[in-house]
Amino acid sequence: MQRGAKIYVAGHTGLAGSAILRALARAGQSNLVLRRHDELELTDARAVAAFFERERPEYVFLAAAKVGGILANDTYPAEFIRENLAVQLNVIHEAWRAGVKRLLFLGTSCSYPRDCPQPIKEEYLLSGPLEPTNRAYAVAKVAGVEMCWSYNRQHGAKFLAVMPTNLYGPGDHYDLRNSHVLPALIRKIHEARRNGEPQVTLWGSGRPRREFLLSDDMAEACVFLMRLPEAEFDRLVAPAQSPLINIGAGEDQSIAELAALVADVLGYRCEFVYDASKPDGTPRKLLDSARIMALGWKPGSTLRQGIALAYQDFLRRFEAKRGAAA
Repeated sequence: MQRGAKIYVAGHTGLAGSAILRALARAGQSNLVLRRHDELELTDARAVAAFFERERPEYVFLAAAKVGGILANDTYPAEFIRENLAVQLNVIHEAWRAGVKRLLFLGTSCSYPRDCPQPIKEEYLLSGPLEPTNRAYAVAKVAGVEMCWSYNRQHGAKFLAVMPTNLYGPGDHYDLRNSHVLPALIRKIHEARRNGEPQVTLWGSGRPRREFLLSDDMAEACVFLMRLPEAEFDRLVAPAQSPLINIGAGEDQSIAELAALVADVLGYRCEFVYDASKPDGTPRKLLDSARIMALGWKPGSTLRQGIALAYQDFLRRFEAKRGAAA
């Protein structure tokens, strides 16, 4: 990915996409094509076809997706599968038609089977049943991986699929109903401290184990992969194998341990109460990231450092807005 190359980042305003923009800027890439959702509806096949015909980007980062936590996935499965399938179908197909040199598609670690051996290797995809609460989203993302592989096999494309672990960081939503566990924890514990509440209620048992990666570390991994020399990149997208590579931190912790760490970073001592009537989700989800680490990438932040950065983002974006409204 040469300096000055024309790059399209789909979903550049989201958590993953905005982090990729920052990573590209750090890498000296400035010839970027960007469209907000109100400027380009990626579920609209004609609009996407016209965009690629007009802009002809050389490289594409497909970070656009409808995302959410357990509640959102379980409540709106039709929206999750329909919108994600449509976006992937349109962008991947039109990228091929426009002659894009390299495309990187962001999948999701929840696409792996619910009861996978740990840590999870790339070859475990489609080896068992999915977690029911996010099956629709997971199936859509599996289809995206398969699309990349299919276009590589049939058309000689160079489309890479990455499987990031659970992401968090600047640009997150911190929504109590629809966000992932870590941003929701930040908001819950912050509000408990602000209101002087001694207890914080969490979903499930607190026993499931999760791996978390700062969005900026994930973005550095994506740019690192897209800038690999031709021979190394070609090995990753060789038609005979799935073009899938994990991106993770290499360690996990229980939800109970995570909650304690977030409370410590936020400087608030509280008791955690677990609501067993709510689902736990997948028991454990730790990726085997040996392949990308063997190429020379590794995370740049510890979980504690990342939570501190995310909390500063929360204060800047949400508490400042709340204070202004008051």
